[in-house]
Amino acid sequence: MSDVGIFPVRERGLTIAKLINAKLDSTMYEPWLDTDSTKNQFAKLYFNHKQWVFIGANGIALRFLDGIINNKKTDPAVVVVDEAARYSISLLSGHEGGGNNLAYTIANIINALPIITTASETLKPLVIGIGCRQGINADTIEQACFKAYPSLNFNEVRLVATIDLKRNELGLQDFCFKHNLNLLIFSKLAIANRQWHTTKSEFVKKITGSYCICEPCALMAGNQSQLIVPKSIYKGVAIAIAKDLDISFTNL
Repeated sequence: MSDVGIFPVRERGLTIAKLINAKLDSTMYEPWLDTDSTKNQFAKLYFNHKQWVFIGANGIALRFLDGIINNKKTDPAVVVVDEAARYSISLLSGHEGGGNNLAYTIANIINALPIITTASETLKPLVIGIGCRQGINADTIEQACFKAYPSLNFNEVRLVATIDLKRNELGLQDFCFKHNLNLLIFSKLAIANRQWHTTKSEFVKKITGSYCICEPCALMAGNQSQLIVPKSIYKGVAIAIAKDLDISFTNL
């Protein structure tokens, strides 16, 4: 039995389910083919997998989970994906069950926005945007980070963001693994539509369609963030760092 189960509530979610299933070691279900109610089917299957991708509305997922969840340390994680593939929401067991990591993985597969609400994630204010040459290793990326921001503390970094052209860059993956950071991928089109940069590179524009990669990636991945470290280049690695704004909720 695979670790991940994919459960589209309705047949209209099948296309998304198949796309995700093709990229993961997972088991995909088609509940509309069974005569039992969809809710009963999910309840019977829930503990068969360590993690779930639930394709449907948050409200439906909550109703399906009502009465079957027990403890955050043992409950399988649930990531909810809407049928329009706009959001990848870590709903249950974000840390203990790996739901947060799965939400980022799914977001990168379907080009969705990952939604993470656990405090340990939201209290990390920094996002690193990275652009790099092909074949760059993890150590060089790390050195580039410290050159750009000598006092950088990776415990304050929430995630790393880059362009889809670097999705399979092994050095970048190794860097993220070393520092336990999720990698968020943005499409060329998404970056091109947000020309947030302080400097321009005609070479980067020719390759990617955008004058800069690291700065817009850092800002796009942030939460109402501002650039605290503009583009810095070191040995073929471009680094930019954005920090979430401190927003007060005292008047709510």
